Parts: sequence; C-alpha cells; structure tokens
Amino acid sequence: MLQLKQPVALIMTALLAAACTATDTPTLTPSPTSISGSPAASPSSSTDSPGDIGPLVPSVAPDPGYEQELGQSRVSTSGWKTDFSRHTVPFREISSNIRRDGIPSVDDPKYATFGEADGWLADVEPVIALDINGQARAYPLQIMTYHEIVNDVVGGVPVAATFCPLCNSALVFDRRLGDKLFTFGVSGNLRNSDLIMWDRQTETWWQQLTGEAIVGELAGNQLTYITATITSWGDFKAAFPEGDVLSRETGFSRPYGSNPYVGYDRADNPPFLFNGELDGRLLPKDHVVATTVGDTDVAFPFRVLEVERAVNYSSGGQDIVVFFQPGTTSALGSSLIVNSRDIGSTGVFDPRVDGRKLTFSLNGGRIVDDQTGSQWNVLGQAVNGELQGSRLREVLHGDHFWFAWAAFKPATVIYQGN
Repeated sequence: MLQLKQPVALIMTALLAAACTATDTPTLTPSPTSISGSPAASPSSSTDSPGDIGPLVPSVAPDPGYEQELGQSRVSTSGWKTDFSRHTVPFREISSNIRRDGIPSVDDPKYATFGEADGWLADVEPVIALDINGQARAYPLQIMTYHEIVNDVVGGVPVAATFCPLCNSALVFDRRLGDKLFTFGVSGNLRNSDLIMWDRQTETWWQQLTGEAIVGELAGNQLTYITATITSWGDFKAAFPEGDVLSRETGFSRPYGSNPYVGYDRADNPPFLFNGELDGRLLPKDHVVATTVGDTDVAFPFRVLEVERAVNYSSGGQDIVVFFQPGTTSALGSSLIVNSRDIGSTGVFDPRVDGRKLTFSLNGGRIVDDQTGSQWNVLGQAVNGELQGSRLREVLHGDHFWFAWAAFKPATVIYQGN
C-alpha cells in the first residue's frame, strides 16, 4: 500500500505549536515540586481504588561506559542533573527534540462544570475518563494535546494523567512510589516516538507507555497504572453525572480545540522519529485497544471491534470482555477535533458481576448480556434491564497506535475477529 510520508518539518511544527516559546509566561506559577491541594491520603479499599502503591526499589547499577555511549547518541544533557550513569535502555534509542518543559504540564489544574464545558467541548470529542473512589473526572484531549501531562489528585489519589499524541496513548499513573510523591513534566525526549516524562524530584526519565524509569537515579522503578479510558464527552457525562472536567484555565494560552497534528492519524502514515522495526501485521497507525490477558499481550483492532462491538475473550484462565461504541472523534485527524472522523471508543472489563460470569453480544445495535438481556454502555455500566445499576470492573488497557504498542510488546497476539 502506498505510504504517505509525513514531512518532518510538519511534525516539528506541530510539536513547537504545542510547546511554550521563550516569551510564553503562564498566568499561574505553581511550585515545580507541589501539586494542587494537599498531599493525598492513601486510597481506600473500595473496589474502584487503584490498589497498592508501587515500592521504591534500588536503582540499577551505574554503567562504567555510559559517557562514551551517551556522547555517540542524540541525547542532550544540557541543563539536566539526571544521573546518566544509570540507565536501562540504550541511549541510541532516545532522541532529544524540544527543550525540557517546552510542552508545559498542568500542575495547578482547575475544573469546569458540565454546563461550562459544553460551551467549548462537543459531545463527540475525546476525553480521558478517570474514576477513582467515586470521583470521576474527564481530561479533554483538546487540552492534553498541548500539555501531555496533568499532575492532579482524584478521589484522594495523586495521579499523573498523560497523553502522547505521537502514539495516541492516554495512560494514568499513581504519582507515588514508596513514601515519595512525584510531579512529572515533559522531558522533550522521545523513545520509539513515545513521550519520555521526567520527575522534578530526582530528574529521572520515565517512559510513558510502560511507566518505567529508564534513565536516572530511579532507573529500574515502575509506576503504578490506574485504569482509565478514552471515551466521548457525551458518554462521560451520561455515565458520571456528578463528575467534572479539566478546565481550559490552565494558565497557558493555547488554541484548545484545534489539532496541531493534522492528518497524523492516517493508518498507513509512518510514525515520527521512530527508528525501530515496524510490525507489519497491522498498519502503523491502526487504532488498537491493548491489554494483557493472563500472560498474553493482546491487541484488538478498532476496525474489527467496530463490526463485532462486544468481544468475549479468554487466555491463560482469565476472561475479559471488550466493548466498542461509535461516536468519538479522533484527536489527530482534522484541524478541528470536533470535525475529525469518528473512530469510536472502547472499554475492557472483567465480565463477572457478583461472582457470576456474563457473556455479551450485540442485539439491535445495543450491547447486552446473554444471561439477563440487560443493556450495557461502553464504560461498563448496566443502563437497562435486570442488572441496571451494576458495573463491571475495568481491566487495565490502553488505546494506542499499533506501531507504538508493538514496539514495546512485540510478542502481542492480534485478535482477528470471530
């Protein structure tokens, strides 16, 4: 198939459009080591709590030959206090592209009501949906595209909501390790085209797609994922009527709602600054929802899910169900996100309710369980029928471009459909 070459200049323009300029001074000036509000208490034991905080483990041993390898790489060390002697990946895999915090994280987030946000956020636009301990919050991708990281507290849990436009990867992490609380920023570096974050406490570099510390004092540590999903603003509002949404009052002036990466989501379009081997089983930017079932990494292509809508899947003794719902636009297509093509949204869940395993199918355009005929939405809530009010437990997953997931999980099994 003919591949449309994405000019490097166009992508660099997009990165710079999302970045601060030297004269871009935010109206808010939060401390680089603080977050909005007080340090959070530990999460409760409720079923929607993210669970145990990851341990802080000893770093990897220093590499005696790191200076030579670093000097031969495309990594800029200027201004960094990072311990580059400790690293878990080759420096040749990392490229420095824009200055540190050139794309500014949101460290003092403000929130809008549904009524306020409806004035600038269309029902079809994509948001990251996060629900912790009964508190639900939406992070619009029209804002995340220009900031990539929001340091926040939701349901009493300090979180980093993240989005890498180049990989279409939206992931949320607990900002704690052991007894340490971290705040994260955009390093300006990429690996496999994926965002590399940095923490402001130790200047360690972290891979967004894996949550791993790859360079610095904490190299070898792993952040704890928190389940989240990309869905439409309209579906979020219907599912969480008591929720709120990240406000456009970020302290920075950006053309929120516009897409600086116009046309980047074309499936056969090669990724930017990716030097690895592309996995040709799917097109590079095919949209997939990926998860780990038992010991198996599995990717479900959107174009298959769009047909089946509900997939019952088992591997290694673990059962999941994958839902697909039309009605969510791409954040990386048209110049205005609201006008982008409908790519849909997904949800991945444990199919059990009160210990009873359910199976699901499409009936009259609606997702229903085969046992009671109850209707379910893409966020795992029973909205009609005998089980109305029940909710499936969300399974950790992510919506990604195929090339990005495959680069980090090359042994992934691709669901081919029934």
